[in-house]
Amino acid sequence: MKKYLITSREHYTDTPAVFRSILQESLKKHMPDFALYRDKHNPHYATQADHFLDVCKNFYGLKAFLHQDYELAEKLGACGVHLTSQQFDAIPKAKDLGLEVIISTHTLDEVHIAEAMGVDYVTYSPVFDTPGKGEAKGVENLREVVDMSQVDIFALGGIISKKEVNALEESGVYGFASIRYFY
Repeated sequence: MKKYLITSREHYTDTPAVFRSILQESLKKHMPDFALYRDKHNPHYATQADHFLDVCKNFYGLKAFLHQDYELAEKLGACGVHLTSQQFDAIPKAKDLGLEVIISTHTLDEVHIAEAMGVDYVTYSPVFDTPGKGEAKGVENLREVVDMSQVDIFALGGIISKKEVNALEESGVYGFASIRYFY
């Protein structure tokens, strides 16, 4: 199962040297297959994104994504962009730039729309209880979505330990994405 590390300001800070050090250690410790720089409130997002990509290129095979901004992702040489569930219209624009695209989804209909639009991956959430993210969908629901889709799906939401990862093992999901699992 693929691992997708997502950063957050709370755990990675927005101070470049500290950010780089924490990211380096997290990547070394967990060896994820994918990583996302996500910080919705950093006024210096582009500068920090550049630091993120610089650290990521030291890890062979790691696919580094930026959040929301497909033009910046292309400009800085990221592997791809992770779009929000409000950005379906950006899928063709990001694909035209040669980027891999992940989009956040929360329903089977959204998964199917994303799939039809040619995304490479989707996150489906929240699978487990997550503060402020609504009712958990559960592993059985995830399994049904996986069975009815062709796109690679990352489970997201409430994955904080091996317990949740183990529960996902038999769902057929492509991988899991998390912030808190990768502290």
